[in-house]
Amino acid sequence: MERRTALKLMGAAAVMTGAGLAPGRASAADKPTIALIPGVLADGFYITMHKGADAAAKAVGADLIFQGPASWDVTLQVPVIDAIIARKPAAIMVAPVDKTQLIKPLRKAFDAGITIVCVDTFIGNGVFQTGSGDADFPISYVASDNVLGGRIAGRALAEAIGDKGKVYVSNVKPGVSTTDQREEGFKLEMKTHPNIEVLETQFNDDDSNKAAAQAQAVMGRVPDLAGIFGANLFSATGAANGVKQAGKTGKVKIAAFDAPEEIVGHLKDGTFTLTIAQHPAEIGYFGLIAAFAHITGNPVPTAIGTGFTVMTKDNIDDPNVAKFIYKSS
Repeated sequence: MERRTALKLMGAAAVMTGAGLAPGRASAADKPTIALIPGVLADGFYITMHKGADAAAKAVGADLIFQGPASWDVTLQVPVIDAIIARKPAAIMVAPVDKTQLIKPLRKAFDAGITIVCVDTFIGNGVFQTGSGDADFPISYVASDNVLGGRIAGRALAEAIGDKGKVYVSNVKPGVSTTDQREEGFKLEMKTHPNIEVLETQFNDDDSNKAAAQAQAVMGRVPDLAGIFGANLFSATGAANGVKQAGKTGKVKIAAFDAPEEIVGHLKDGTFTLTIAQHPAEIGYFGLIAAFAHITGNPVPTAIGTGFTVMTKDNIDDPNVAKFIYKSS
């Protein structure tokens, strides 16, 4: 994925706004409206993404709408999409909560003349503008490399447990593009560690309480459990709580994905061995720049990678690492 191309887009946007006009814009009164629809509204990851998108909107002179569901649920996100379509924005940046069930609702937006950019998660297979399939209409997918992130988490967890033992993945639900990829990467890495047994994945429906209960249940069945990979924020924090409640903090190692503010304490007290921090502010920033570039007549790469940062107790106090902790407000 071409991050350098995204940087070129930023430069192009700066030139357009510096000139006072962008292609297709007659005056400041014609500035476009761009909507950001997160997977969950009150989530540090998406709050941080919103901050990045807002910074980009101010930089290019666009109006930004931020509206999303209260929880990770197709039946809650679809009405939000319909409500946004009714407001007739020029573009929608969206984190689809399901890669199949959100195709039709987003196609409705596209057919209404609205540009679609997928951020964090995607529809279909995440490969867009190919001219084939029913989900290639978004102009770009902006995200970190989730398969690679899963592999790195797996490698670090293997090292933490001495390259042997039993582990499992705490995940949301099948069909969520990003967490599917993280689990895929984790399991690919574990194939290179023959002395580690990967147990059945536990799906928690993005409910940290359920993830905690599942962790306790697995430890009850498997007293020699060595590690857990939490594929997203609620999976990791829930598993951590379950391990704490069982009195096994430090004995059962946890590799997490995502970096909410409470991650600092989890790393320092040994609950988490590491976490993979995405860069949601960059996802929001580049997503809006891509949307703006497209609606003002400029070419946009179909995939933009924003990277991630590995956090541990040894580097979490480094300002260059800590700046990627997600903000809750």
